Amino acid sequence: MTQHAESRIPRDAEDDYSEHMAETRRAFARDRTQQQLTHLAHYSLEPRALHGNIENFIGVAQVPIGLAGPLHIRGEHARGDFYVPLATTEGALVASFNRGMRLLGLAGGVKTTLVDQAMQRCPVFIFEDAIAAKQFGHWVDANLAPIAEAAERTTHSGKLIHIQQFAVGPLRYLRFNYTTADAAGQNLTSKATQAACSWIREHYPQPMQFMLSGNMETDKKHSHMNMLHTRGRRVIAEVVLPAAALRQHLGVDAHELFAMRQVSNAGAFLAGASNNGLHFANGLTALFIATGQDVADIAESHAGVAYTQLLPDGSYYWSITLSSLIVATYGGGTGLPTQRECLELLGCYGAGKVDCFAEICAAVVLAGEISLAGAVMHGDWVNAHEQYGRNRP
Repeated sequence: MTQHAESRIPRDAEDDYSEHMAETRRAFARDRTQQQLTHLAHYSLEPRALHGNIENFIGVAQVPIGLAGPLHIRGEHARGDFYVPLATTEGALVASFNRGMRLLGLAGGVKTTLVDQAMQRCPVFIFEDAIAAKQFGHWVDANLAPIAEAAERTTHSGKLIHIQQFAVGPLRYLRFNYTTADAAGQNLTSKATQAACSWIREHYPQPMQFMLSGNMETDKKHSHMNMLHTRGRRVIAEVVLPAAALRQHLGVDAHELFAMRQVSNAGAFLAGASNNGLHFANGLTALFIATGQDVADIAESHAGVAYTQLLPDGSYYWSITLSSLIVATYGGGTGLPTQRECLELLGCYGAGKVDCFAEICAAVVLAGEISLAGAVMHGDWVNAHEQYGRNRP
């Protein structure tokens, strides 16, 4: 169906990122919906700074940001006390994370470590039959160096570390794995892999077809592949909670928490959940919104494993492992004014800071797990939401 010119959203090919064009589009929306856009039009940023972040700009969604902390971390990259900005509209969330951070502090802080990093693009090459696909796989193994050279010519920060191969009939899936420095890396790896695939097509002696993505990198989707092999960063946060602190601040003891863990493990197993924790996505999403991360990456980033031990002295070991944490401290939305301020509040804006930020993310998740487990066991989970989360007409 042909779209009439008067129904098209206004754009200016020469100067689309201006306040004039933002107001023109707001007027366009008002005329067609009869809705006033009063709050959308209030913001402090400069529209010209949004090139590369948004199209058809009309305004800003104002999400409240609360502050939790101090979060005391004894990590490999994050060390000291951090005050954490959390953007959310869920009442009780900031208060809950604040309580978990307080308990972590009483335990001497949370230990964090980053154990792996990789970002993927997974093209698929298509042949006449399985034998041809297998022979191609051998050729790729023998030509890894020039393939990597072709890929890395497109980027200053990306490095191709290895290529995994998977065979399905006449198809050969190549899972390119890169390190990406301070960038999240999805765009970087796409550009690099496209160059590598072009080099392969030019130099491989037999004809083939390829698609840049065979959907095996599972971009913006959870997968067990990425749980095992890492997509983004694999980071661990752990703590030993003293028995006295558990009783005083959560109203539970370690034996009760360990019994709860057995029950929740069984429930997560029955449901086929992407993690066996309580709410990994809650703190991560609030932190992602505040700091300009790609929020759709929560689909992957919230996957992980909670692991606990009941220790002989009545204390409780608790760790969470995030297997596919996709974050950045440079590029994308991280440089926008509000988001940059929140990263700077954490000391994590710019080059060389992403590993610190990743460890903070893991520590925040652990704080939230501890607090919610205590609330569920102590019976004040619903009451807390009634007290802090009531904002009803």
